[in-house]
Amino acid sequence: MEGVLALEDGSVFRGPVFGTRKTVLGEAVFNTSMTGYQEILTDPSYFAQIVTMTAPQIGNYGINPFDAESAGPKVAGFVVRELSPVTSSWRSRQSLDDYLKAHDIPGLEGVDTRAITKKLRVTGVLKACLSTEGLGDAEAVRRARDWPGLLGVDYVKEVTCRAPYVFEPIQHEEVPFTVTGTKLSPARLDRKHYKVVAFDYGAKRSILRKLVYHGFDATVVPATATAAEVEKLKPDAIFLSNGPGDPAALNYAHQTVSALLPKYPIFGICLGHQIITHALGAHTFKLKFGHRGGNQPVKNLETGKVSITAQNHGFASRPEELAKFNAVVTEINLNDQTVEGLRHRDLPVFSVQYHPEAAPGPNDADPLFEGFYQMVQKLRG
Repeated sequence: MEGVLALEDGSVFRGPVFGTRKTVLGEAVFNTSMTGYQEILTDPSYFAQIVTMTAPQIGNYGINPFDAESAGPKVAGFVVRELSPVTSSWRSRQSLDDYLKAHDIPGLEGVDTRAITKKLRVTGVLKACLSTEGLGDAEAVRRARDWPGLLGVDYVKEVTCRAPYVFEPIQHEEVPFTVTGTKLSPARLDRKHYKVVAFDYGAKRSILRKLVYHGFDATVVPATATAAEVEKLKPDAIFLSNGPGDPAALNYAHQTVSALLPKYPIFGICLGHQIITHALGAHTFKLKFGHRGGNQPVKNLETGKVSITAQNHGFASRPEELAKFNAVVTEINLNDQTVEGLRHRDLPVFSVQYHPEAAPGPNDADPLFEGFYQMVQKLRG
């Protein structure tokens, strides 16, 4: 059966369908990662987005129960050049097609993903309609244009946890992934643990695993948790997670974090970084086509070090405003010079726009978790 991806500018791409039979609306974006499609599919930051992969073949190593970043896919739809007809991996338990069917996510293959990517690079992200149930071109374009978009919408409440819980990694999650018989990853660090409250704005499991691995006992709270509720938990530090949507729409989060800033060491990632920006009094803006992939170069302005990072975001902080609120821009993206990190001049608060947990992606930024531990140890130890 043939499906359709229609963009608000009138562009239409048709190809064979996979996954479920369904029509969805969302923001069309692209991801340049060569691998890691399962982590991308299950990253809550992609909620309400139709993701196009630039790698030419997707699905070749199947799906396994260990690499999911949340309880099932969070993307609205998935577009690839070629769905691999073969699944080959000792870890695989099912095919990508079967996985999307099981979770009611539509997919489209056989389309010119290079043309889609180039269009989004030139025009910016576009509202889109993906249909795998026989929708006509004109109707698909109309539905794409009628979708209201992401600006001003709070999608965090759709993906956050409903009640606080203590994150307890299962056995295979206690240390970073390795291959039996090798020394690719060290054993779990044996040292004093500190209590961190992690705000779940759409947190990836790999981030929580990294916190535990580096020496934290993580209590995860909903995005709507208040400062008073957090203080009752008596944490040593606060962590702010990644998540979807427009950071400007999360006034409740801005207010809570603003109240916590003077009281605790705080580390934010991705949306957490943007929430710190707003909590300080500065603002964010929407990027033309965002940063999504595992090959984004970031330069630390204080050390001169360049890291290759994994990223997934469509908004950025305004650097000229951060300086007014006693914040220092510590890192920038070398592709477009946008803010990739900040720290407060006087408070133990820092954040990065990218994903140091790197799932998928390079591990250049992993030391940030160790830096957070050292900060908390110095202040609480």
